[in-house]
Amino acid sequence: MIEITFPDNSVREFNEAVNGYEIAKSISNRLAKEVLSISVNGEVWDLSRRIESDASIKLHTWDDKEGKDTFWHSSAHLMAEAIEYFYPGTKFGIGPTVDIGFYYDVDLPDGKVLTDKDLPKIEQKMLELARQKNEIIRSEISKDDALSMFTDRDDELKQELISELEDGTITLYKQGRFTDLCRGPHLPNTSYIKAIKLTAIAGAYWRGDEHNKMLTRVYGVTFPKAKMLEEYLVMLEEAKKRDHRKIGKEMELFAFSESVGQGLPLWLPKGAQLREQLENFLKKVQKKHGYQQVITPHIGDVNLYKTSGHYEKYGKDSFQPINTPADGEEYLLKPMNCPHHCEIYKVRPKSYKDLPVRMAEFGTVYRYEQSGELHGLTRVRSFTQDDAHIFCRPDQLKDEFKKVIDIIFIIFDALNFKNYTAQISLRDPEKPEKYIGSPENWDKSEKAIIEACEEKGLNTVTEVGEAAFYGPKLDFMIKDALGRSWQLGTIQVDYNLPERFEMEYIGADDKRHRPVMIHRAPFGSMERFVAVLIEHTAGKFPLWLTPEQVVVLPISEKFNEYAEKVSNFLNISDIRTVVDNRNEKIGRKIRDNELKRIPYLLIVGEKEVNSETVSVRRQGEGDKGTMTTKEFVNFITEEIRDQLSGLYN
Repeated sequence: MIEITFPDNSVREFNEAVNGYEIAKSISNRLAKEVLSISVNGEVWDLSRRIESDASIKLHTWDDKEGKDTFWHSSAHLMAEAIEYFYPGTKFGIGPTVDIGFYYDVDLPDGKVLTDKDLPKIEQKMLELARQKNEIIRSEISKDDALSMFTDRDDELKQELISELEDGTITLYKQGRFTDLCRGPHLPNTSYIKAIKLTAIAGAYWRGDEHNKMLTRVYGVTFPKAKMLEEYLVMLEEAKKRDHRKIGKEMELFAFSESVGQGLPLWLPKGAQLREQLENFLKKVQKKHGYQQVITPHIGDVNLYKTSGHYEKYGKDSFQPINTPADGEEYLLKPMNCPHHCEIYKVRPKSYKDLPVRMAEFGTVYRYEQSGELHGLTRVRSFTQDDAHIFCRPDQLKDEFKKVIDIIFIIFDALNFKNYTAQISLRDPEKPEKYIGSPENWDKSEKAIIEACEEKGLNTVTEVGEAAFYGPKLDFMIKDALGRSWQLGTIQVDYNLPERFEMEYIGADDKRHRPVMIHRAPFGSMERFVAVLIEHTAGKFPLWLTPEQVVVLPISEKFNEYAEKVSNFLNISDIRTVVDNRNEKIGRKIRDNELKRIPYLLIVGEKEVNSETVSVRRQGEGDKGTMTTKEFVNFITEEIRDQLSGLYN
């Protein structure tokens, strides 16, 4: 008798070994049709793998990340089979899933090159293979046999991967005429895949190392229903319109220069204004919650980052150390702000009465991202974090953690992020080498996060293995206007850096104690946050944030003087205003400035001059009537106040 425990702790008994499909069918025929994979004691399996002993399970459908990952993983293999059909002798690197879809890195034979024109025939072949309903079969293989198999194929890519695996852990998957090295999991058969779109071709160095061979990376996405693909393609077209690189250029927010260097954004005046508004907003929130601003240098002695563990963790992703004329003196461009904040904490002795200490900084840090991984503002080499660190007593930890959650809620409300999930990211107990610190401190940290989330009533998911190397964290995953998921806002509990930096406070018992450290970045990085915000709003920012809130449009040149007078009054009243005094018809001015995404358009002509008023138009809403300039200031100020209610409540 085998006992199967479900996520709700209910238990079903089976007389003999059972697989995921059979478990689903025992619940309902509909579930059996929809289930894609199964987690067994926390590990995702194929539905066909038999469970031989008591186990805790969770069934995954398309609605689950694990279900989609299984679906897209099998789709990558299906694409590889189709590519091999047209290009026999192709060598296959890795074919993982990504946020939406999958890719496969391939090495085509005889110098052949894939282009976009080749994708439709590969798609059609994939559909043909999918309809064959070929079973996807898992088999175990010894390391020697696996090496022999891929040596016979002259596939040095797979030979390299196999050489790093332990004997007894190696598996193959086969469907139709295609067999690949893979740990799985996979769909039961290919017929689940109903709709296919190959989306892009790119170059990629083998294993991300620019010293290795350049392979061809083919991206794709698949769905269990044709309608889903149609909806996705519509979303993709809308995403192109909202691309932050396109809108950022149109709105003159930021730019890149080859002369300055790859991945180093230049913030133009309007973009700098946008950033300044975001920073000032958060500074006001932080001041209300007892934070103090600090400023630290852009570089630090390399030993500082060795002490913190960042050098070991990020050394290969950092810029090369800076050597000075002094013998043995070596600096590093700052990869993180936290080591500097630890040193600020230690500047003077602390009593238990001094805690918590909350320090915040918009600190710029540097990481050497591979050139092929750079992408607009979302992946850069220089970025500014809205970093803060809280040093508190253990008895203060949970309350401080909950207060940070409150700050993140204020930010999400002000920026209209309504759809989000909190992800509790824990360590992987099977890979202790990935982390620093004692198991006891990790246990305390994870317990504090879980309890704080429960007390705040958060809707959470738990991801094992997603913790930072120094502590568990709570990540906020938001969905933008197109339904895409982004990680924004993170809170991390850390017992480890206080140990490494020997931080102390004197307790009520007159003994020395270690503080607990909370890392906190509601925006994450300013660059990535602005990119997400641009795509979420299509550049139509909340009124309080937009770089230009009002444009004054004189009907003709003879009203330019009055337009300037209105503009000056509004700017003095802290309403960011510009004048469009071009010699153009008013209809053209209205259209042009609406395309610039300026929220309010004030039209002034003879009637407005005589009555000392303005005619008000709202972006996307049309005419709002006539007001005096003072009435308009009160009107727009009230709207801004409503948007920033979290600052005033």
